[in-house]
Amino acid sequence: MERLPSWIRRHVAALRALLVLTLVTGVLYPLVAAGVAQTLFNGQANGSMIERDGRIVGSALIGQSFTGPDGKPVGKYFQSRPSAAGDGYDPTSTSASNLGPEDIVDVPPNGSQKGRQSLLTQVCARSKAIGELEGVSGARPYCTPDGVGAVLKVFPGRAVSVNQVCPAVPFVASYQGVKVECATPGADYAAGRTVPIRGGAGAVRVPADAVTASGSGLDPHISPAYAQLQAPRVARARGMAQAEVERLIEEHTTGRALGFMGEPAVNVLELNLALDGP
Repeated sequence: MERLPSWIRRHVAALRALLVLTLVTGVLYPLVAAGVAQTLFNGQANGSMIERDGRIVGSALIGQSFTGPDGKPVGKYFQSRPSAAGDGYDPTSTSASNLGPEDIVDVPPNGSQKGRQSLLTQVCARSKAIGELEGVSGARPYCTPDGVGAVLKVFPGRAVSVNQVCPAVPFVASYQGVKVECATPGADYAAGRTVPIRGGAGAVRVPADAVTASGSGLDPHISPAYAQLQAPRVARARGMAQAEVERLIEEHTTGRALGFMGEPAVNVLELNLALDGP
């Protein structure tokens, strides 16, 4: 080796280091880590899968929808929060909508161009639908009674309820003495001043997690408040006492991590399985 040119010795040393590090970090370490995980944390290492009658029904770490073939909520089950991951809770497409609080104006369809609901209208539509499902008011500030964002585009001498496409009736008749119009499909209102209208909605009955998706789109939990909102419906659908349903909610509510981090949460899949019984 000493008779070899210095540049060859350097390359051989580099190759030797590459092989050793590949063996240690690419083979030995993953094998040891996997072995320890399988020995000490077998369930978690394999995805925290949940079985029922010998069949895997889901993971405690990934949410899922509880809807029928028509896409409507199944009345006897607690419903999860919305998901922006693929078609819903798709772990291969985990994502958020990436829409922020200033996204309040819809983009209506125009010919072959596909429209897009703003974040505000998505929240309003979900709140309205959940209110109807649970038999409570789904009203929220900045939402119209028909479930879209209460937003005006204001021009000199003209005001347009930009998220209510004609022939919809605008949620307010006038704004600062100007008659409010419905939005004409395909019209460009970008030059107008954007004015969100808070409205007179009182106490909000539908919790925030019921109308917004999590950052990953996979969150399997809902808030205790959303679970309590659903309890009367689930009890009626199953012919159970509401107190019994509420007891199961309490049993499947986890507290804050270390007593101070995060918020209490309810795992929807585990709660629904408990309702179905052994």
